[in-house]
Amino acid sequence: MMDFSAALLAWFDRHGRKDLPWQVDPTPYRVWVSEIMLQQTQVATVIPYYQRFMASFPHVERLAAAPLDEVLQHWAGLGYYARARNLHRSARIIQQEHQGTFPDTLDGLQALPGIGRSTAAAILALSGGQRHAILDGNVKRVLSRFHAIDGWPGAPRVTRALWALAEGLTPRRRVADYTQAIMDLGATLCTRARPRCQDCPLAGGCQARLQNRVADYPAPRPRRDKPGKATTMLILTNGAGEVLLEKRPPTGIWGGLWSLPEYPREAPDPEAVRAWCRQELGCEIEIRAQWPAVRHSFTHFHLTITPLLAHSLRRVSGIMEGERRVWYNVAQFQHRALAAPVKRLLEELHTRQGETT
Repeated sequence: MMDFSAALLAWFDRHGRKDLPWQVDPTPYRVWVSEIMLQQTQVATVIPYYQRFMASFPHVERLAAAPLDEVLQHWAGLGYYARARNLHRSARIIQQEHQGTFPDTLDGLQALPGIGRSTAAAILALSGGQRHAILDGNVKRVLSRFHAIDGWPGAPRVTRALWALAEGLTPRRRVADYTQAIMDLGATLCTRARPRCQDCPLAGGCQARLQNRVADYPAPRPRRDKPGKATTMLILTNGAGEVLLEKRPPTGIWGGLWSLPEYPREAPDPEAVRAWCRQELGCEIEIRAQWPAVRHSFTHFHLTITPLLAHSLRRVSGIMEGERRVWYNVAQFQHRALAAPVKRLLEELHTRQGETT
């Protein structure tokens, strides 16, 4: 019978990744930031974000002291912004309730926002060598194939079976190396599409390969059609060429990011939009163009955005003043944490303004 962990560690010694940025001085803080960034995001995408993040927030005290908007600026483009908000909240809890020292138990880490069982285990294993099993997406795929585990890994029955396997296979020595090795194997060889089974150190004992059913594991999530939602985003400029931005509520999609004002109806009637701007924004506007609709997909739904270009003619009140709304100079691209589709619309606006000058 194949010694799973021994084969995996021998492969890691020869081929494993050992120079990733978070592997240099793997403190709990550095590992934690990397693990949160790597949730549903590939290593190649994460590396530049991680390096910029650590340059600005080199330790938990600096992260805890930073305004949320500054943290979100460093996260803009990575998506799943709740991860950044939870990092910030957790840093403040660690600073205020734990005197800046990371909890060193699974329960202590899981009590922090955004840290689940597998992430807590990875932090303790990679930074301190504690023996804890992990079960991220890569590990689920490796174990599902090696043991030919039927069913979608997110189903409770399958999840329990995979956790039991992960616990039993995690060795008592070289836990940090093993943890990195099994993640590396899933990320580089045992990939979702076109796995390189011929190079895999576990190929000799992999049940999916022996049954010629590698493509069947793990089973996909049961298909469910995503619902669609729609909104109208107002690209409102002033005489200086600036555009009005609103700060979104701290929770929900794009929580805490800067966005464009949203007219609450899907089909923008010009007179209704002008009345809405008088009421909500305190200004008279001239509608200049309706741009083609833009589609943006989230995990659970598709959002169709209708961009409406308008110009502010005069103020009728001071509603636009305050911390919630700002005039943004698109020519200078000031540092603001922007939702991805909003950033693209502002880049389009900047391009069009340049063509008319």
